[in-house]
Amino acid sequence: MSILSGYRVLDCSIAMAGPFAGQRLGDLGADVVKVEPVTGEWQRHVSAGGASGHRVNVSFLSLNRNKRSLAIDLKSVEGNAVLIELVKTADVFLQNYRPGVARRLGVDYETLTKANPRLVYVSISGYGEEGPYVDWPGQDLILQGLSGAMLSAGRGDEPPTPAGQYVVDAVTAYAAFEGALGALLHRERTGEGQLVQVNMLDAITAFQMQELSVFTVAHKPQTRSAEPHAHVYIRAPYGAFATKDGYIIISFPPLKRFGALIDEPSFLGMEDEVDGWTRRDEIFARTRERLVTKTTREWLTIFRHNGIWAGPVYGYADLVDDPQIKHNQTFVEYDHPTEGRVKTPGFPIRFGKTPSTVYRGAPTAGEHSREILREAGFSDEKIDTLIKEGAIFAGEQS
Repeated sequence: MSILSGYRVLDCSIAMAGPFAGQRLGDLGADVVKVEPVTGEWQRHVSAGGASGHRVNVSFLSLNRNKRSLAIDLKSVEGNAVLIELVKTADVFLQNYRPGVARRLGVDYETLTKANPRLVYVSISGYGEEGPYVDWPGQDLILQGLSGAMLSAGRGDEPPTPAGQYVVDAVTAYAAFEGALGALLHRERTGEGQLVQVNMLDAITAFQMQELSVFTVAHKPQTRSAEPHAHVYIRAPYGAFATKDGYIIISFPPLKRFGALIDEPSFLGMEDEVDGWTRRDEIFARTRERLVTKTTREWLTIFRHNGIWAGPVYGYADLVDDPQIKHNQTFVEYDHPTEGRVKTPGFPIRFGKTPSTVYRGAPTAGEHSREILREAGFSDEKIDTLIKEGAIFAGEQS
């Protein structure tokens, strides 16, 4: 048995943050019903990197395993009534509609909790449910720019440095996942459901707890240097440096010991917590000059034998084949009915008694519509009528 076996989640979210949170709940065994339009969720029709797949593109595939699909027209009276029936037996309702859309569709918190007072209702937005930015698009890169994070790395005279991941979406997904679990725990203790609100701006701001506290409490300015230092609040040397055959990460080593190992005599008289800040560009430049004299492997051997924090710079091909990744079984593999053998990152939390598992790949649109409605008490005749009216789509079964 998985840790959330017996719980049902209605996932009405789109794009990344909501579906990723829903997938996390599914990985823990919840019955996650992907409630999507009859034309399929938006993410089915766009794909990162142009990875279209066969029938399910890779972006959708990566965010929607362990779910069943119910394709429904919530704008229709019949479709809305079907969803209300499903809400009566649900534990969690997850949505990331633009503020105001849930109310227009009749699936807002106040409406749904009349049908099920024990419901945990998780609402994800870009900037909050109200306020001056309520109508702004909640897109990852826009939020990265607004968060201040882009000016915590890189050279001072170069453009801001965005993350190489959809970091705001991912952090928001984890916040929604944690919020759902916390509210479920509260419900187990009290019997009460509740509204859980998560927004991308607050999530990425809280993610920078340490950096922003350095700014707000210690009043240290967010000053980028002339060299491509990896973080404004970490002393030098700190960053990625070219070697003879690649790149290596150096993470604020003791300057005297580091200087002896790379044959840089100027470091021998420096103080870590003084010169490491005031002479940041000089230290970075001299480190760069020395590290190109050996290969990455040669430097790693030297540094690891002498207690210097260092590591290789991987591409994805290196990461997938890394021995620790293999030992941890970080990636999971499973067979998908339309996409074949799938290899993708798994659930990162280990439970000793209730492990996560992949028991279902991402569904095709409406693949489980009939199955879900039968479980909710709808007759086959009623389901056929809903399909005929266009309120429900049941995939190829239609």
